[in-house]
Amino acid sequence: MDDWFHDRVVDGHQLPLFCFFVALIVAFVFTRINVRLIRARVRWFGNVNVGEMHIHHVVFGVILMLLGGVAGLILAGVSTAWYSFTAAVFGVGAALVLDEFALILHLRDVYWQEEGRTSVDAVFVAIAGTGLLLLGLRPLAWSEANGAVAGAWPAAAFLVVNLVFAVVTLLKGKIWSGLLGLFVPPFVYVGAVRLARPGSPWARWFYSEVARRPKPRRMARAVRREERWRRPVIRAKIAVQEFVSGRHDLPSPPRRMQRS
Repeated sequence: MDDWFHDRVVDGHQLPLFCFFVALIVAFVFTRINVRLIRARVRWFGNVNVGEMHIHHVVFGVILMLLGGVAGLILAGVSTAWYSFTAAVFGVGAALVLDEFALILHLRDVYWQEEGRTSVDAVFVAIAGTGLLLLGLRPLAWSEANGAVAGAWPAAAFLVVNLVFAVVTLLKGKIWSGLLGLFVPPFVYVGAVRLARPGSPWARWFYSEVARRPKPRRMARAVRREERWRRPVIRAKIAVQEFVSGRHDLPSPPRRMQRS
């Protein structure tokens, strides 16, 4: 482990990214523990309020991201240690912001509602993407070696093709396949040629009754596949989410006891 850390992280000039990654995970876990203790009405945990106004922790996250981001721009070429520290500050801020991503998306407080699971998905995506970058993978399988070996134009064409496949996969409603495929292209190759999910934009444009040439058989196959394969996966994902972040389908606690 020590050899990997020095070879991959320190010598590979990825210490700032590693600090961001660790800070993101630790801050998210601490935040979720805090809000669950508030929801459980543990005595020593409470909200942050200014008068009658409740201050959501996304506010502190935005401030920390600004401080960490601006300080990182200043210290990037000055000191690796301080630059890594600013990356950690940015990671803490990112965790606080992403933990209330659903609030930003819906422009209302849905933290403990089913829509609030979107925040957990956003954090998981950020952790997965950062982890893949730490492992040495690059979006769309790009690397300087590709350009040096194949030439600029073939390498650029390869990137465009991968991007097109990734967009098609995402439009078919396969979010994780599309995101993972940005780093591991075979995921998007498979996702792009398979049936779209029934509620996806692709199914609405090409399968449903509102499409120019409806394809009811494909829609029916997509629905059957969703019920047979996708639903159990979703239930398992929800179980993991609830283990990490708590139930999102329970009645909200009284206002004075809600999370920060």
